[in-house]
Amino acid sequence: MATESGKTESATKAGGGAEEKTPAQIEAEIEATREELGDTVAELAEKTDVKKQAKKKVARTKAKATAKKDQVKEKAAAQKEAATAKASAATPDSAQEATQAAQNAAAQAAQNARQNPLAATAVGAFVGGVAVGWILGRR
Repeated sequence: MATESGKTESATKAGGGAEEKTPAQIEAEIEATREELGDTVAELAEKTDVKKQAKKKVARTKAKATAKKDQVKEKAAAQKEAATAKASAATPDSAQEATQAAQNAAAQAAQNARQNPLAATAVGAFVGGVAVGWILGRR
């Protein structure tokens, strides 16, 4: 019996005083460990699959490029709308003001010519002489 008690004592010492587990608990731990190992192996296999990693990288890059393209298009459209609105707001007033200024200048020139026909004739003769001299000088 001394040998049996020696075995029991050494078994207890080797286990470190841990509780004894039932076979069902041991099998459950083994199964859990297998699942963890299976997941780890699957993760490693996925990381080492270069072709799959490259395809994922290409897909991510395409998605980023598409998003950036759409963002740039939206920004350009917004800037176009702003510029169009600004131009349309500025153009009618400017065109009307320019037309009005030209009409005022023409009316004032006509009125000055009616009030002082000699000055208008002198200016007309001067402009005509310059034009004739310029034409003859080019020949």
